[in-house]
Amino acid sequence: MNQTGVLTGISVSHASASIDEINAAGAESARGTVSDLLARPGVDEAFAIRTCNRSEAYVVTDRVAHGYDALESFAPDVRDGAIQRLAHEESLRHLMRVAAGLESLVIGEDQIIGQVRESFEAARAAGGIGPVLEDAITKAIHVGERARTETAINEGVVSLGSAAVDLADRRLDLADATALVVGAGEMGTLAARALDDTGVSQIHVANRTIPHAEYVAAEVDTDATAIALADLARVLPRADLLVTATGSPEPLVDPADLTDAGEMVCVDIARPRDVDPAVESVDAVTLYDIDALESVTSRTREQREAEARAVEEMIDEELDRLLESFKRRRADDAIASMYESADRVKARELEKALTKLDAQGGLTAEQRETVEALADALVGQLLAAPTKSLREAAGEDDLTTIQTAMQLFDPEFDAPPSDGAATGNGTQSPDAGGSHEGRSDGVHNEVSD
Repeated sequence: MNQTGVLTGISVSHASASIDEINAAGAESARGTVSDLLARPGVDEAFAIRTCNRSEAYVVTDRVAHGYDALESFAPDVRDGAIQRLAHEESLRHLMRVAAGLESLVIGEDQIIGQVRESFEAARAAGGIGPVLEDAITKAIHVGERARTETAINEGVVSLGSAAVDLADRRLDLADATALVVGAGEMGTLAARALDDTGVSQIHVANRTIPHAEYVAAEVDTDATAIALADLARVLPRADLLVTATGSPEPLVDPADLTDAGEMVCVDIARPRDVDPAVESVDAVTLYDIDALESVTSRTREQREAEARAVEEMIDEELDRLLESFKRRRADDAIASMYESADRVKARELEKALTKLDAQGGLTAEQRETVEALADALVGQLLAAPTKSLREAAGEDDLTTIQTAMQLFDPEFDAPPSDGAATGNGTQSPDAGGSHEGRSDGVHNEVSD
């Protein structure tokens, strides 16, 4: 497995994509996406994460350009403006931001870190996790944990959806209650997630497009069902809590729909309104609108944005550590490869020389030791300068030089050559050397893309 590969990522998320575009990216499951990517040429490792607000994939290849090629089919039907492509360092930073909740619809929300862990294990089960992704995702999870224990990034409510549930929880006993969420967009999804952390026993998700409602229902652990808007009147009388968040131009709920309802709290967070204000005339029905929630969310949003700056500093610090680790590994792997190659050549040529000297009259034990020491000294002195250069290249994050060295000092380069590939004495021909130069240029051009 490629120890010095580079990470390349692609993201389709709520930041610039619609729900349909997010759903269109990747396979139906994160594990399926990983399996698909591992089958592509040049992909050594793969990871994917899929939630209702994002679909992302990452691959490890020898060059960034190869990574972009492998990810080209991840979102073929998604408009380019909804796709974010990430090079090596950008991918590492983005993974940390995702796990810390900085890329979430609600800054600092807790659910995402569990989803990263689950996706990590799914990718491992599919054979997608190797040394690069192991370090990258482990570090991202570590950052996510630090963000939540060392800052207040996840305290308070910041979205209208979670604020609606928080308000209802103060006005109504939600233990064993039945909740009805109307709308499967961003706010409806957040409301369903917030309800999942309460004592409600049943969540109904109503939406004009049933598959979207099913997707949100599948996101929660509470018993949840998806229904069509046409069935709203049938479910309304059985609901203890109603949260509405659609884009309908006309109200979806009027007083007649609630005449048979018992005690109910309605929280309408839609603009324009989903619930006719006249429902307040219905006995036992309490209605709250978006204005009642905005003061709550604005305070916690400001608080979380301040904490987010502290998390950003944390990410900068942890990213520097991770990049240093990758640099050391790249240098160590290249140097190990170089010495392994040299030792194989030394052993082979030393054996030839000793055999010839034995045939010419033999060697004493002391003479044999002198010849072997000479061979060791030559290898050490010849490789001293390139060793120093590789360590400097790692320190400067010069991946081109390191990858070129890995190719030039391939431990298998002195394997039995094919016809015409080597000269009779076992050294490479000028043509073979020329092919290395061509590959070096390729590495330089593609890594710099």
